Amino acid sequence: MSDKPQDQQEEQQGPKKVSLADAIKQKLAQKKADQAEARANPKAAGNGNQSGKSQMTKKVNNQRRRTGGS
Repeated sequence: MSDKPQDQQEEQQGPKKVSLADAIKQKLAQKKADQAEARANPKAAGNGNQSGKSQMTKKVNNQRRRTGGS
């Protein structure tokens, strides 16, 4: 036998099977924790959903003019 703890040996054998309900509960708990952390510290949150360009510098869509659409 190896000198590693038993729980690490189980991880090497393969991923632990988790039921779908348990996986969803874990994902939801993680999401709630992330949201609570973002609310508690808004400047540290990633602001990942904001675009880099403002409305003033955004390039307009000329597709109708280019294609001659009605």
